[in-house]
Formats: sequence, C-alpha cells, structure tokens
Amino acid sequence: MRANAIACYTDYDRLRPLSYPQTDVFLICFSLVDPDSFESVCEKWYPEVRHHCPNAQIILVGTKLDLRDDKDTIEKLKKKKQIPITCHEGRAMAEEIGAVKYLECSAVTQMGLKTVFEEAVRVTLDPSLVKKRERKCFLI
Repeated sequence: MRANAIACYTDYDRLRPLSYPQTDVFLICFSLVDPDSFESVCEKWYPEVRHHCPNAQIILVGTKLDLRDDKDTIEKLKKKKQIPITCHEGRAMAEEIGAVKYLECSAVTQMGLKTVFEEAVRVTLDPSLVKKRERKCFLI
C-alpha cells in the first residue's frame, strides 16, 4: 500500500494527478466545520479522482470532529449563517459519490483517527471491493 499526502492548493492542480497512478484507495477529506470544504468534495475532489482513477475506491473522511460541538466554532459559523456538517450529511455525500466508507475523525483528540487508517488498509486488501478494470483498447 502506498500513501501520499496530496496538497489541495490550485498551484498543484497540474502536478497532483502525477501521483495518482496505481492508487487503490483515496481518502477524500473535508472539514466538518467548513461547509466550503464539504462542497469541494463533489465540486472538485470526486470529479478529479474519478477522472484520473475511475476504478479506485474512495473513503470520505470528515475531519476536525473535535470542533463540531465547540461553542466558539459554532459561534463563528453562525456569524456566517453556517452550521457544522452533520454525520447524516456526510453519509449522504458518501453515498452520492459512491464511497465505500464514511468516517469522521479528529487529529487533535485522536478520535477515529486510527480507524481511518485501518479502514484504508482493509479496503486496499479486500478483493471483494476492487472493481474490475475495464479494457479501453483491444488489439486484433
């Protein structure tokens, strides 16, 4: 299993796909306290992953779980007329993009963090989850 941390900055848009070949599973992550980050899953990350690796598995991961119930964070979001992303919304997005799993975690508290990596390994090693690769070209 190979793991890469891929920068999300637009400066890397052309370079990022160079690290995609042979990838078995992608962890598409978004912040549970940043609705724009959540929207970028379906607007940017899912289309990019599917374009370059149509047969790779996806695990959708909501991050910053420790801040979803944080009073200061909720207040800041309220000022922008926003609320944290719910578990239900995360699961719905995972279903929409065909992710094999939806998980939530916090790097600060470590809650759910180990599970994210265990599931990535499990998905990589579970042959029942691997989609058969389609042949695009035949030689006659």
